[in-house]
Amino acid sequence: MDRLKEIAKRRTFGIISHPDAGKTTLTEKLLLFGGAIQVAGAVKSNKIKKTATSDFMEIEKQRGISVATSVMGFEYKDLQINILDTPGHKDFAEDTYRTLTAVDSVIVVIDVAKGVEPQTERLVEVSRMRNTPIIVFVNKLDREGLDAFDLLDEIEQKLGLNACPLSWPIGMGQHFQGVYNIFEENLSLFKAHGKQRDDETVHIKDIQSPELDDLIGKRAAEEFRGEMETVQGVYPHFDKEMYINGRQSPVFFGSAVNNFGVKELLDCFIQIAPPPQARETEERMVKPEEPAFSGFVFKIHANMDPKHRDRIAFLRICSGEFRRNTNYFHVRKGKQLKFSNPTTFMASKKEIVEEAYPGDVVGLYDSGNFKIGDALTEGEILHFKGLPSFSPEQFRYVNNADPMKAKQLSKGLEQLMDEGVAQMFTKEDNGRKIVGTVGALQFDVIQFRLEHEYGAKCTYEPVNLYKACWVTSVKQGDMDDFVKRRKKDIARDQDGNLVYLAESAWALKTVRENHPEIDFHITTEQIN
Repeated sequence: MDRLKEIAKRRTFGIISHPDAGKTTLTEKLLLFGGAIQVAGAVKSNKIKKTATSDFMEIEKQRGISVATSVMGFEYKDLQINILDTPGHKDFAEDTYRTLTAVDSVIVVIDVAKGVEPQTERLVEVSRMRNTPIIVFVNKLDREGLDAFDLLDEIEQKLGLNACPLSWPIGMGQHFQGVYNIFEENLSLFKAHGKQRDDETVHIKDIQSPELDDLIGKRAAEEFRGEMETVQGVYPHFDKEMYINGRQSPVFFGSAVNNFGVKELLDCFIQIAPPPQARETEERMVKPEEPAFSGFVFKIHANMDPKHRDRIAFLRICSGEFRRNTNYFHVRKGKQLKFSNPTTFMASKKEIVEEAYPGDVVGLYDSGNFKIGDALTEGEILHFKGLPSFSPEQFRYVNNADPMKAKQLSKGLEQLMDEGVAQMFTKEDNGRKIVGTVGALQFDVIQFRLEHEYGAKCTYEPVNLYKACWVTSVKQGDMDDFVKRRKKDIARDQDGNLVYLAESAWALKTVRENHPEIDFHITTEQIN
């Protein structure tokens, strides 16, 4: 029974957005309200801007963007909240896609001035494919921006969400006075300071009350009443079941940098967000309440602490109970593994954990046993779905810039590829290595991390490629003939799978027509 209680306490969610919408800031303020941190990263101290708590990689601090998913946990009102703060930049979308397989719900952050942006559309589309429950947080209300009704229209039209406002802004920018919490029927008055206080929340059940005029002024009160009348007439009442099934999305307004509107979001979230949900495998659905342990690796990170050269696999627990110093079955390798120091996270800070439950994310120190998508069980053969590698869109030859550090370069590239930062292909005809990425910024990240974490240097050389497709065939003879005829365009990925490197869309179309016996795949999930 204790295990079932622990499962019911878990809330695991991801935060997604376009870059600069305030996603990492919102993460911090949720941690601030949860008591997990005392000082927000955006607070300036001694004229030195502290870096965000969840951005712990050196390159993230230098560039001011999140390039790796951070995992953070804290307790709030007797619940265990697990936040996965994802990269917003499109060049790191693959990491975000995989992270979304490890969460039970999502908070989407939208900049009030910019509205719905392209990267947000793509990430929400992935969430909707899985019917993941979505809450929207419209951020930066202390700045001038789009009208609230126009924003709701964008949310519905561009994101395909059924919007349901659960809070409403009073004014905006210089005239921003606060947020009315529709969900709890109270008004929070805006003051730009460190932490929203309870005494700044006024309970107003009847918005026709003259008290509202006294608090925000007669003109603002009349305008607000008119807007609320429209909201009640146009938008649906909140239905928890529709939200859980991904068919309705609550919308909140606030200013994360000022800690404003964040408490309303968090207090509502813990009441409506789903506990750990079932996970799909190739074999069957795995339910969290099952007694037998199971989980999957959705992320690998090398050198979280460069001093110790540690490599950590992030494991989402799906069923049963994970215990320290217990043997678990590594499905892909077919062997038992034991973990003496599994960890939980508060950004880069780690603590050893004795047990963990469905919904939790545990860090496992790894000497090279894990790849993304690997499953751990108590013996059952399970293959969790939805964790593919995607065909890269940009390619470069990688060269060693320091012959004395060839070993370090090889190790660094191998570990970074295992993280899913990029993919590496070795050509069959000459053995040259090609790195493929989703976006150009990843090449800079690889170069930076190789030098600062592994002491190795690399240079890049352009290579004219359009697409890398994994190839399979029913008959081995057909595959042998294809490889022989197309040897200059054939490579192998890190796992030894054959890959066809197409120079152009026309070349790919032609080779498909000429070799109907060969199947071409754009994700690794299709070849397993």
